[in-house]
Amino acid sequence: MADDDEDFWAPFHLSGRAGRTAQEQRIQHRMQGLRDHGKRPPGRTGTLSRDEIVRTAIAVADAEGPHSISMRRIASELDAGTMSLYWYVASKEELLDLMLDAIHGELTETRITGDLRADLRAMAVTQRAMLRRHSWVMPFTAGRPPMGPKSLRNIERSLGIFAAAGVTGPAAMTALMSVVTYVLGVAGREQQEARSQQDQERTRDRLELSEDEMRQVYWEFLQRVIASGRYPHFAEMIKEGVDPDALETQDERFEFGLDCLLDGIMTRLGSDKPTA
Repeated sequence: MADDDEDFWAPFHLSGRAGRTAQEQRIQHRMQGLRDHGKRPPGRTGTLSRDEIVRTAIAVADAEGPHSISMRRIASELDAGTMSLYWYVASKEELLDLMLDAIHGELTETRITGDLRADLRAMAVTQRAMLRRHSWVMPFTAGRPPMGPKSLRNIERSLGIFAAAGVTGPAAMTALMSVVTYVLGVAGREQQEARSQQDQERTRDRLELSEDEMRQVYWEFLQRVIASGRYPHFAEMIKEGVDPDALETQDERFEFGLDCLLDGIMTRLGSDKPTA
């Protein structure tokens, strides 16, 4: 589908006037004056496009995090003047909206087969992969609900998975949100595990310990936990070598939880579709 539905943005999304700073409002007033007179601002506007600006901003956020996003920084990456960007994007808030909507376009690539379980699995795997590619997205999901045309297309396609299997109405939406919520929870947990790993590395560096010395310190702590007798179930997991935060088991844990969820959804929906 062509990008011809730009009117389909939620009415109160942050790129509206309320989301602009006073400076950005002044800039947009100036931009509108130039448009009214058939002029363009100085700079590389002729070869710029909004899609290029958004792609560049996403690349910067992927590499350095969302704190790195500013109109000045993106203009520098594009070898353009900052004012040139404001010809295409009204504010930093609008740029963030466009970035989030753009990545939703990555979720509509898998084919709908009519096998409900298999299609839901593919959807979940694709969404998790997107969140791993763009780890900066998670902090924005709570404050910025889906609001743009690509977001709407993604929702439409996701509901189409159920429709193709003959499931419609509230049951389809509830099941869909169950899968989405699971994936978001997993993504948040995996980012927490990554931060914990980074914190351990910073602590090791601060204490000037080797990896072996750090492991020994942690092992001695676990031995004290076991010896206390206060946490028998946790102690049993320690003795069996179970590490709930092990990076190498992330895929296995994701698959297990997803299978449990899909088993439950298929049972509740009473579907006789084949299980993958």
